[in-house]
Amino acid sequence: MRPRLAEILRAALVIGLLALTPLSLPAQETPGQPDGTIAVTPDARTDAAIRDRIRDILSGLQGYDDVTVSVDAGIVTLGGTVLDGAALDRLDRLVSRVDGVVEIENRVQETTNLGKRLAPVAQRFRERLLQWTAFLPLLGVAIAVGALIVWIGAMLSRLRQPWDRISPNPFIAEILRTAIRLGFWIAAIVVALDILGATALLGTFLGAAGIIGIALGFAVRDTVENFIASVMLSLRQPFRPNDLVEIEGNTGRVLSLTSRATTLLSLDGNHIRIPNATVFKAVITNYTRNPQRRFSFDLGVDAGSDLGAVRELGLRTLQALDFVLPAPEPAVWVDDVGDSDVVIRFTGWVTQQGVEFNKARGEAIRVVKETLEAAGYGLPEPIYRVRLEEVPPAGLPEPHPSPDRAPAPPPPAPDMTPDAAFEKLVEDGKQTGEKNLLSNHAPQE
Repeated sequence: MRPRLAEILRAALVIGLLALTPLSLPAQETPGQPDGTIAVTPDARTDAAIRDRIRDILSGLQGYDDVTVSVDAGIVTLGGTVLDGAALDRLDRLVSRVDGVVEIENRVQETTNLGKRLAPVAQRFRERLLQWTAFLPLLGVAIAVGALIVWIGAMLSRLRQPWDRISPNPFIAEILRTAIRLGFWIAAIVVALDILGATALLGTFLGAAGIIGIALGFAVRDTVENFIASVMLSLRQPFRPNDLVEIEGNTGRVLSLTSRATTLLSLDGNHIRIPNATVFKAVITNYTRNPQRRFSFDLGVDAGSDLGAVRELGLRTLQALDFVLPAPEPAVWVDDVGDSDVVIRFTGWVTQQGVEFNKARGEAIRVVKETLEAAGYGLPEPIYRVRLEEVPPAGLPEPHPSPDRAPAPPPPAPDMTPDAAFEKLVEDGKQTGEKNLLSNHAPQE
Protein backbone atom coordinates (compact mmCIF):
# COMPACT_ATOMS: atom_id res chain seq x y z
CA MET A 1 0.00 0.00 0.00
CA ARG A 2 2.79 2.40 0.85
CA PRO A 3 4.62 2.03 -2.48
CA ARG A 4 1.46 2.80 -4.41
CA LEU A 5 0.84 5.92 -2.27
CA ALA A 6 4.36 7.09 -2.98
CA GLU A 7 3.82 6.71 -6.72
CA ILE A 8 0.59 8.71 -6.56
CA LEU A 9 2.27 11.54 -4.65
CA ARG A 10 5.17 11.59 -7.13
CA ALA A 11 2.79 11.83 -10.12
CA ALA A 12 0.83 14.66 -8.49
CA LEU A 13 4.07 16.56 -7.89
CA VAL A 14 5.08 16.23 -11.58
CA ILE A 15 1.65 17.44 -12.73
CA GLY A 16 1.86 20.44 -10.45
CA LEU A 17 5.27 21.41 -11.71
CA LEU A 18 4.07 21.18 -15.30
CA ALA A 19 1.11 23.38 -14.55
CA LEU A 20 3.30 26.03 -12.94
CA THR A 21 5.76 26.10 -15.87
CA PRO A 22 4.83 29.03 -18.34
CA LEU A 23 4.51 28.35 -22.07
CA SER A 24 7.47 29.74 -24.07
CA LEU A 25 6.55 32.04 -27.02
CA PRO A 26 8.79 32.71 -30.04
CA ALA A 27 10.80 35.87 -29.52
CA GLN A 28 10.50 38.68 -32.05
CA GLU A 29 13.59 39.29 -34.10
CA THR A 30 15.32 42.63 -33.70
CA PRO A 31 17.02 43.90 -36.86
CA GLY A 32 20.76 43.99 -36.51
CA GLN A 33 20.81 41.79 -33.36
CA PRO A 34 21.87 38.11 -32.93
CA ASP A 35 19.20 35.42 -33.07
CA GLY A 36 18.80 32.32 -30.84
CA THR A 37 19.36 31.72 -27.19
CA ILE A 38 22.27 32.71 -24.95
CA ALA A 39 24.58 29.83 -24.28
CA VAL A 40 25.29 29.22 -20.55
CA THR A 41 27.16 25.98 -20.82
CA PRO A 42 30.64 25.85 -19.44
CA ASP A 43 32.11 25.32 -22.92
CA ALA A 44 30.87 28.69 -24.35
CA ARG A 45 33.42 30.83 -26.11
CA THR A 46 35.15 33.45 -24.09
CA ASP A 47 34.90 37.19 -24.72
CA ALA A 48 38.47 37.24 -26.00
CA ALA A 49 37.73 34.56 -28.55
CA ILE A 50 34.67 36.50 -29.77
CA ARG A 51 36.69 39.73 -30.01
CA ASP A 52 39.50 38.05 -31.95
CA ARG A 53 37.06 36.43 -34.34
CA ILE A 54 35.32 39.74 -35.13
CA ARG A 55 38.67 41.50 -35.62
CA ASP A 56 39.85 38.78 -37.98
CA ILE A 57 36.69 39.18 -40.07
CA LEU A 58 36.94 42.98 -40.24
CA SER A 59 40.65 42.89 -41.11
CA GLY A 60 39.84 40.92 -44.25
CA LEU A 61 37.39 43.55 -45.46
CA GLN A 62 37.99 47.04 -46.79
CA GLY A 63 36.66 50.09 -45.03
CA TYR A 64 36.80 48.79 -41.45
CA ASP A 65 40.38 49.68 -40.50
CA ASP A 66 39.23 52.36 -38.02
CA VAL A 67 36.62 50.16 -36.27
CA THR A 68 37.38 49.12 -32.66
CA VAL A 69 35.90 45.99 -31.02
CA SER A 70 35.42 45.21 -27.34
CA VAL A 71 33.46 42.29 -25.78
CA ASP A 72 32.18 41.98 -22.25
CA ALA A 73 29.97 39.03 -21.21
CA GLY A 74 29.02 38.46 -24.87
CA ILE A 75 28.04 42.12 -25.41
CA VAL A 76 29.97 43.52 -28.38
CA THR A 77 30.73 47.23 -28.41
CA LEU A 78 31.79 48.72 -31.75
CA GLY A 79 33.46 52.13 -32.13
CA GLY A 80 35.33 54.19 -34.68
CA THR A 81 34.37 55.34 -38.17
CA VAL A 82 33.47 53.87 -41.56
CA LEU A 83 33.28 55.44 -45.02
CA ASP A 84 29.55 55.32 -45.67
CA GLY A 85 26.15 54.13 -44.44
CA ALA A 86 26.28 50.93 -46.49
CA ALA A 87 29.41 49.82 -44.63
CA LEU A 88 27.71 50.65 -41.33
CA ASP A 89 24.68 48.45 -42.10
CA ARG A 90 26.93 45.64 -43.28
CA LEU A 91 28.89 45.79 -40.02
CA ASP A 92 25.79 44.90 -37.94
CA ARG A 93 25.01 41.90 -40.15
CA LEU A 94 28.59 40.58 -39.92
CA VAL A 95 28.91 40.82 -36.13
CA SER A 96 25.48 39.31 -35.48
CA ARG A 97 26.52 36.11 -37.28
CA VAL A 98 29.41 35.40 -34.82
CA ASP A 99 28.53 32.65 -32.36
CA GLY A 100 28.36 33.74 -28.76
CA VAL A 101 27.34 37.37 -29.40
CA VAL A 102 24.57 38.37 -26.99
CA GLU A 103 24.08 42.06 -27.83
CA ILE A 104 25.64 44.65 -30.17
CA GLU A 105 26.33 48.23 -29.14
CA ASN A 106 27.11 49.92 -32.47
CA ARG A 107 28.69 53.32 -31.89
CA VAL A 108 30.40 53.51 -35.26
CA GLN A 109 29.88 56.73 -37.26
CA GLU A 110 30.45 57.77 -40.86
CA THR A 111 33.76 59.56 -41.27
CA THR A 112 33.90 63.16 -42.46
CA ASN A 113 37.56 63.00 -43.43
CA LEU A 114 37.73 64.11 -47.10
CA GLY A 115 40.94 62.22 -47.80
CA LYS A 116 39.55 58.94 -46.52
CA ARG A 117 36.31 59.32 -48.46
CA LEU A 118 38.15 60.09 -51.72
CA ALA A 119 40.69 57.32 -51.31
CA PRO A 120 38.29 54.54 -52.44
CA VAL A 121 37.28 56.62 -55.46
CA ALA A 122 40.89 57.03 -56.49
CA GLN A 123 41.49 53.33 -55.93
CA ARG A 124 38.52 52.39 -58.10
CA PHE A 125 39.72 54.81 -60.78
CA ARG A 126 43.17 53.20 -60.78
CA GLU A 127 41.68 49.73 -60.98
CA ARG A 128 39.44 50.68 -63.90
CA LEU A 129 42.34 52.38 -65.66
CA LEU A 130 44.36 49.20 -65.32
CA GLN A 131 41.41 47.20 -66.66
CA TRP A 132 41.08 49.51 -69.68
CA THR A 133 44.82 49.30 -70.28
CA ALA A 134 44.63 45.52 -70.33
CA PHE A 135 41.48 45.79 -72.50
CA LEU A 136 43.08 48.02 -75.15
CA PRO A 137 44.44 45.24 -77.41
CA LEU A 138 41.03 43.58 -77.63
CA LEU A 139 39.42 46.97 -78.20
CA GLY A 140 41.89 47.70 -80.99
CA VAL A 141 41.04 44.39 -82.68
CA ALA A 142 37.31 45.15 -82.45
CA ILE A 143 37.79 48.64 -83.93
CA ALA A 144 39.98 47.29 -86.72
CA VAL A 145 37.47 44.60 -87.68
CA GLY A 146 34.59 47.09 -87.57
CA ALA A 147 36.51 49.59 -89.69
CA LEU A 148 37.28 46.86 -92.24
CA ILE A 149 33.59 45.98 -92.53
CA VAL A 150 32.64 49.65 -92.95
CA TRP A 151 35.32 50.09 -95.63
CA ILE A 152 34.03 47.08 -97.56
CA GLY A 153 30.51 48.51 -97.43
CA ALA A 154 31.73 51.89 -98.67
CA MET A 155 33.58 50.30 -101.57
CA LEU A 156 30.54 48.23 -102.57
CA SER A 157 28.23 51.25 -102.42
CA ARG A 158 30.52 53.28 -104.70
CA LEU A 159 30.32 50.77 -107.53
CA ARG A 160 28.22 51.94 -110.47
CA GLN A 161 27.18 48.40 -111.27
CA PRO A 162 24.97 46.65 -110.47
CA TRP A 163 23.17 49.45 -108.60
CA ASP A 164 22.69 51.68 -111.66
CA ARG A 165 21.43 48.72 -113.67
CA ILE A 166 18.83 47.48 -111.16
CA SER A 167 17.57 50.96 -110.20
CA PRO A 168 15.21 52.94 -112.46
CA ASN A 169 16.88 56.30 -111.76
CA PRO A 170 19.86 57.83 -109.91
CA PHE A 171 17.73 58.66 -106.86
CA ILE A 172 16.78 55.03 -106.23
CA ALA A 173 20.39 54.00 -106.89
CA GLU A 174 21.55 56.42 -104.20
CA ILE A 175 18.96 55.03 -101.77
CA LEU A 176 20.30 51.53 -102.43
CA ARG A 177 23.85 52.71 -101.82
CA THR A 178 22.81 54.38 -98.56
CA ALA A 179 21.01 51.21 -97.43
CA ILE A 180 24.14 49.16 -98.16
CA ARG A 181 26.35 51.53 -96.19
CA LEU A 182 23.89 51.50 -93.27
CA GLY A 183 23.70 47.70 -93.30
CA PHE A 184 27.49 47.36 -93.19
CA TRP A 185 27.67 49.91 -90.36
CA ILE A 186 25.20 47.85 -88.31
CA ALA A 187 27.14 44.67 -89.09
CA ALA A 188 30.39 46.37 -87.99
CA ILE A 189 28.85 47.42 -84.66
CA VAL A 190 27.44 43.93 -83.98
CA VAL A 191 30.75 42.19 -84.80
CA ALA A 192 32.77 44.66 -82.71
CA LEU A 193 30.47 44.23 -79.71
CA ASP A 194 30.63 40.44 -80.09
CA ILE A 195 34.43 40.56 -80.02
CA LEU A 196 34.31 42.67 -76.89
CA GLY A 197 31.70 40.38 -75.33
CA ALA A 198 29.26 43.27 -74.94
CA THR A 199 26.42 42.22 -77.22
CA ALA A 200 23.99 43.03 -74.41
CA LEU A 201 24.62 46.70 -75.20
CA LEU A 202 23.16 46.16 -78.67
CA GLY A 203 19.64 45.77 -77.30
CA THR A 204 19.98 48.99 -75.33
CA PHE A 205 21.35 50.79 -78.37
CA LEU A 206 18.55 49.56 -80.65
CA GLY A 207 15.91 50.41 -78.06
CA ALA A 208 17.22 53.96 -77.68
CA ALA A 209 17.47 54.30 -81.47
CA GLY A 210 13.86 53.13 -81.83
CA ILE A 211 12.57 55.67 -79.30
CA ILE A 212 14.57 58.46 -80.94
CA GLY A 213 13.33 57.35 -84.37
CA ILE A 214 9.69 57.51 -83.25
CA ALA A 215 10.18 60.99 -81.79
CA LEU A 216 11.93 62.23 -84.93
CA GLY A 217 9.24 60.63 -87.07
CA PHE A 218 6.55 62.72 -85.42
CA ALA A 219 8.73 65.84 -85.58
CA VAL A 220 9.59 65.57 -89.28
CA ARG A 221 6.42 63.87 -90.48
CA ASP A 222 5.98 66.22 -93.45
CA THR A 223 9.60 65.78 -94.51
CA VAL A 224 9.31 62.00 -94.34
CA GLU A 225 6.07 62.13 -96.34
CA ASN A 226 7.75 64.24 -99.02
CA PHE A 227 10.71 61.85 -99.14
CA ILE A 228 8.49 58.79 -99.57
CA ALA A 229 6.48 60.63 -102.23
CA SER A 230 9.77 61.46 -104.00
CA VAL A 231 10.70 57.78 -104.07
CA MET A 232 7.28 56.82 -105.47
CA LEU A 233 7.32 59.59 -108.08
CA SER A 234 10.83 58.69 -109.19
CA LEU A 235 9.70 55.09 -109.61
CA ARG A 236 6.44 55.88 -111.39
CA GLN A 237 7.73 58.80 -113.51
CA PRO A 238 4.32 60.39 -114.29
CA PHE A 239 6.11 63.09 -116.27
CA ARG A 240 9.46 63.77 -117.89
CA PRO A 241 11.64 66.89 -118.01
CA ASN A 242 10.11 69.64 -120.18
CA ASP A 243 6.66 68.00 -120.16
CA LEU A 244 3.74 70.42 -120.09
CA VAL A 245 1.63 69.41 -117.10
CA GLU A 246 -1.11 70.77 -114.89
CA ILE A 247 -0.88 69.98 -111.15
CA GLU A 248 -3.39 71.37 -108.66
CA GLY A 249 -4.34 74.12 -111.12
CA ASN A 250 -0.69 75.03 -111.83
CA THR A 251 0.31 74.69 -115.49
CA GLY A 252 3.90 74.75 -116.69
CA ARG A 253 6.89 72.88 -118.02
CA VAL A 254 8.53 70.36 -115.69
CA LEU A 255 12.01 71.49 -114.69
CA SER A 256 13.05 68.98 -112.05
CA LEU A 257 11.93 66.52 -109.41
CA THR A 258 14.07 66.63 -106.27
CA SER A 259 13.80 64.79 -102.97
CA ARG A 260 11.55 67.55 -101.64
CA ALA A 261 9.56 69.23 -104.41
CA THR A 262 8.66 69.31 -108.09
CA THR A 263 9.59 72.53 -109.93
CA LEU A 264 7.52 73.84 -112.83
CA LEU A 265 8.20 76.76 -115.15
CA SER A 266 4.87 78.43 -115.83
CA LEU A 267 4.01 79.72 -119.31
CA ASP A 268 4.62 83.20 -117.89
CA GLY A 269 8.19 82.28 -116.94
CA ASN A 270 7.63 81.88 -113.18
CA HIS A 271 9.03 79.04 -111.08
CA ILE A 272 6.43 76.98 -109.21
CA ARG A 273 7.61 74.62 -106.45
CA ILE A 274 5.05 72.03 -105.38
CA PRO A 275 5.77 69.63 -102.46
CA ASN A 276 6.09 66.08 -103.68
CA ALA A 277 3.49 64.87 -101.18
CA THR A 278 0.98 67.17 -102.90
CA VAL A 279 2.12 66.08 -106.37
CA PHE A 280 1.78 62.40 -105.49
CA LYS A 281 -1.82 62.82 -104.31
CA ALA A 282 -2.89 65.35 -106.96
CA VAL A 283 -4.60 64.85 -110.30
CA ILE A 284 -1.87 65.35 -112.92
CA THR A 285 -2.73 66.38 -116.47
CA ASN A 286 0.19 65.70 -118.81
CA TYR A 287 -0.33 67.50 -122.12
CA THR A 288 2.92 66.20 -123.57
CA ARG A 289 2.47 62.47 -123.00
CA ASN A 290 0.30 62.17 -126.14
CA PRO A 291 1.95 64.18 -128.96
CA GLN A 292 -1.43 64.79 -130.62
CA ARG A 293 -3.59 67.40 -128.95
CA ARG A 294 -6.94 68.83 -129.93
CA PHE A 295 -7.76 72.54 -129.86
CA SER A 296 -11.27 73.97 -129.91
CA PHE A 297 -12.84 77.42 -130.10
CA ASP A 298 -16.32 78.89 -130.52
CA LEU A 299 -17.56 81.52 -132.98
CA GLY A 300 -21.05 83.00 -133.14
CA VAL A 301 -22.75 83.58 -136.52
CA ASP A 302 -25.93 85.41 -137.38
CA ALA A 303 -29.06 83.45 -136.53
CA GLY A 304 -30.36 83.81 -140.08
CA SER A 305 -27.27 82.31 -141.69
CA ASP A 306 -27.21 78.99 -143.47
CA LEU A 307 -25.69 76.92 -140.67
CA GLY A 308 -24.91 73.98 -142.93
CA ALA A 309 -22.97 76.19 -145.31
CA VAL A 310 -21.12 77.77 -142.37
CA ARG A 311 -20.18 74.35 -141.05
CA GLU A 312 -18.89 73.18 -144.46
CA LEU A 313 -16.90 76.37 -145.01
CA GLY A 314 -15.32 76.19 -141.57
CA LEU A 315 -14.46 72.51 -142.02
CA ARG A 316 -12.77 73.16 -145.39
CA THR A 317 -10.84 76.06 -143.87
CA LEU A 318 -9.49 73.92 -141.02
CA GLN A 319 -8.55 71.12 -143.38
CA ALA A 320 -6.59 73.57 -145.53
CA LEU A 321 -4.32 74.61 -142.64
CA ASP A 322 -0.91 72.97 -142.82
CA PHE A 323 -0.51 72.45 -139.09
CA VAL A 324 -3.93 70.75 -138.64
CA LEU A 325 -3.61 66.98 -138.81
CA PRO A 326 -5.75 65.11 -141.36
CA ALA A 327 -6.27 62.30 -138.85
CA PRO A 328 -7.93 62.61 -136.45
CA GLU A 329 -10.04 64.82 -138.67
CA PRO A 330 -11.17 68.32 -137.69
CA ALA A 331 -14.82 68.76 -136.81
CA VAL A 332 -17.40 71.55 -136.78
CA TRP A 333 -20.85 71.47 -135.17
CA VAL A 334 -23.55 73.75 -133.80
CA ASP A 335 -22.91 73.96 -130.09
CA ASP A 336 -25.53 76.38 -128.77
CA VAL A 337 -28.14 78.96 -129.67
CA GLY A 338 -27.70 82.34 -128.07
CA ASP A 339 -29.96 85.38 -127.80
CA SER A 340 -28.69 86.94 -131.01
CA ASP A 341 -26.43 84.36 -132.63
CA VAL A 342 -25.76 80.67 -133.09
CA VAL A 343 -22.57 79.32 -131.50
CA ILE A 344 -20.49 77.11 -133.80
CA ARG A 345 -17.68 75.01 -132.30
CA PHE A 346 -14.55 74.34 -134.36
CA THR A 347 -12.03 71.64 -133.38
CA GLY A 348 -8.82 70.37 -134.90
CA TRP A 349 -5.81 68.25 -133.98
CA VAL A 350 -2.18 69.32 -134.02
CA THR A 351 1.05 67.59 -133.14
CA GLN A 352 3.05 69.12 -130.29
CA GLN A 353 6.33 67.94 -131.74
CA GLY A 354 7.63 71.08 -133.37
CA VAL A 355 4.32 73.00 -133.16
CA GLU A 356 3.35 75.40 -130.40
CA PHE A 357 -0.20 74.53 -129.36
CA ASN A 358 -1.33 78.00 -128.35
CA LYS A 359 0.06 79.53 -131.55
CA ALA A 360 -1.71 76.92 -133.66
CA ARG A 361 -5.01 77.48 -131.91
CA GLY A 362 -4.74 81.26 -132.25
CA GLU A 363 -3.89 81.02 -135.92
CA ALA A 364 -6.83 78.68 -136.58
CA ILE A 365 -9.21 81.17 -134.90
CA ARG A 366 -7.88 84.03 -137.02
CA VAL A 367 -8.11 82.16 -140.34
CA VAL A 368 -11.61 80.76 -139.72
CA LYS A 369 -12.95 84.12 -138.53
CA GLU A 370 -11.58 86.02 -141.52
CA THR A 371 -12.81 83.32 -143.95
CA LEU A 372 -16.36 83.47 -142.58
CA GLU A 373 -16.41 87.25 -142.65
CA ALA A 374 -15.06 87.29 -146.22
CA ALA A 375 -17.89 84.92 -147.23
CA GLY A 376 -20.47 87.38 -145.89
CA TYR A 377 -21.35 85.61 -142.66
CA GLY A 378 -21.63 88.11 -139.88
CA LEU A 379 -20.19 87.38 -136.49
CA PRO A 380 -22.50 89.61 -134.46
CA GLU A 381 -21.91 90.84 -130.98
CA PRO A 382 -24.76 90.53 -128.45
CA ILE A 383 -27.58 92.80 -129.67
CA TYR A 384 -31.22 93.47 -128.83
CA ARG A 385 -33.91 92.96 -131.46
CA VAL A 386 -36.76 95.49 -131.71
CA ARG A 387 -39.94 94.31 -133.43
CA LEU A 388 -42.00 96.88 -135.36
CA GLU A 389 -45.65 96.43 -136.17
CA GLU A 390 -45.12 97.71 -139.71
CA VAL A 391 -44.70 94.84 -142.14
CA PRO A 392 -42.15 95.37 -144.95
CA PRO A 393 -43.58 95.58 -148.49
CA ALA A 394 -44.15 92.25 -150.09
CA GLY A 395 -41.90 91.13 -152.89
CA LEU A 396 -38.69 92.58 -151.50
CA PRO A 397 -36.16 89.85 -150.78
CA GLU A 398 -34.45 89.86 -147.41
CA PRO A 399 -30.74 90.45 -147.54
CA HIS A 400 -28.67 87.45 -146.71
CA PRO A 401 -25.11 86.47 -147.29
CA SER A 402 -24.43 84.50 -150.39
CA PRO A 403 -22.80 81.19 -149.64
CA ASP A 404 -21.79 80.91 -153.29
CA ARG A 405 -19.19 83.62 -152.92
CA ALA A 406 -15.76 82.24 -153.29
CA PRO A 407 -13.95 82.51 -149.96
CA ALA A 408 -10.71 84.36 -149.88
CA PRO A 409 -7.74 82.02 -149.88
CA PRO A 410 -6.22 81.64 -146.44
CA PRO A 411 -2.99 83.53 -145.88
CA PRO A 412 0.21 81.54 -145.59
CA ALA A 413 0.52 79.85 -142.23
CA PRO A 414 2.79 81.66 -139.80
CA ASP A 415 5.61 80.04 -137.87
CA MET A 416 4.14 77.43 -135.51
CA THR A 417 7.42 76.27 -133.95
CA PRO A 418 7.84 76.58 -130.18
CA ASP A 419 9.24 79.79 -128.82
CA ALA A 420 13.02 79.43 -128.69
CA ALA A 421 13.31 81.98 -125.88
CA PHE A 422 10.90 80.00 -123.68
CA GLU A 423 12.73 76.75 -124.45
CA LYS A 424 15.94 78.41 -123.28
CA LEU A 425 14.21 79.40 -120.04
CA VAL A 426 13.24 75.78 -119.51
CA GLU A 427 16.80 74.55 -120.09
CA ASP A 428 18.25 77.22 -117.81
CA GLY A 429 15.72 76.38 -115.10
CA LYS A 430 16.90 72.77 -114.96
CA GLN A 431 20.27 73.90 -113.59
CA THR A 432 19.08 74.15 -109.97
CA GLY A 433 22.09 72.52 -108.32
CA GLU A 434 19.94 69.69 -106.90
CA LYS A 435 19.92 66.18 -108.27
CA ASN A 436 17.06 65.72 -110.72
CA LEU A 437 15.21 62.47 -110.10
CA LEU A 438 13.58 62.47 -113.53
CA SER A 439 15.17 60.55 -116.37
CA ASN A 440 14.25 60.29 -120.04
CA HIS A 441 15.39 56.65 -120.00
CA ALA A 442 13.36 55.53 -116.98
CA PRO A 443 10.09 53.62 -117.46
CA GLN A 444 6.97 55.76 -117.33
CA GLU A 445 3.76 55.08 -115.48
